[in-house]
Amino acid sequence: MSKRNWPASFAHPRFWPAWLAIGSMWLGAWLPWRVKLALGRGIGLLAWRLIPRRRHIVETNLRLCFPELNAAQRARLVKETFAANGIGLLETATAWCRDPRHLRHRVASKNGHYLAQAQAQGKGVLIIGIHFSTLDLGGAFHSLFFPADVVYRPHNNPLFDRFMTRARSRIFGEAIDRHDLRGVVRRIKAGHSVWYSPDQDFGRDASVFAPFFGVDAASIRLTAKIARMTGAPVVPLMFHRNPDDRTYTIEWRPPLEDFPSGDEVADAARVNAFIEEAIRKHPEQYLWLHRRFKTRPRGEPGLY
Repeated sequence: MSKRNWPASFAHPRFWPAWLAIGSMWLGAWLPWRVKLALGRGIGLLAWRLIPRRRHIVETNLRLCFPELNAAQRARLVKETFAANGIGLLETATAWCRDPRHLRHRVASKNGHYLAQAQAQGKGVLIIGIHFSTLDLGGAFHSLFFPADVVYRPHNNPLFDRFMTRARSRIFGEAIDRHDLRGVVRRIKAGHSVWYSPDQDFGRDASVFAPFFGVDAASIRLTAKIARMTGAPVVPLMFHRNPDDRTYTIEWRPPLEDFPSGDEVADAARVNAFIEEAIRKHPEQYLWLHRRFKTRPRGEPGLY
């Protein structure tokens, strides 16, 4: 790596924790698979015990989204969520630090013809991804079947952001800052597929309120806006770790029909419905640690 890529300022002691994190991820990426699973689960369960604030967020999300579960069932799901997200740290390390081809035998694909047919239209494609704990490993596996760009949130630490962006640029064609709408539109209009994950709360100004597990949630308007600006088909994508904890499944779904409709709430509700469907398959693998219902309709109290 050139000095231009890694400025001398990154040697400053304030970056040492980031270097330690990067080194730990690199080492973790090369561990045997069983060790990764055990270590990741252990990290997740340690966080479950030691970070009560984050545990409260997960408990609140699951209480709102799965009211049919009793207290014991929800408590078990909370614990499994932390374990799955701990494993996700090692999966992310593997995606960022190793060539995904060495794991080709671990992934099965379904319905890739939906994306192939959408790409054949020549308008580019907007791929709807989801913030599962397997997100970055899913992107690495996706690259084994189809090229794509990715929209991402820059990290606050410039060193770690450089490391993360370089890793994702190796997996994807281009890593695009989530604030760079022009960049997203330009890549799609150039015929590229762009992976975009619209399932987080980005605040009132960027959202409309649409149901998510039966609860009004601030839901990003940008999915429909990008589709309208580009005319690109919107292809939902599911990706999860299988119950054997050793293999994965990546599945493309049919492009959304009559999307966008012109009704922002209805469009956001359709996207949320797909995300909810995917989560229900493996709810413990979703990033429930995020305050999904942080922004509330005016006059409603906070939920956390």
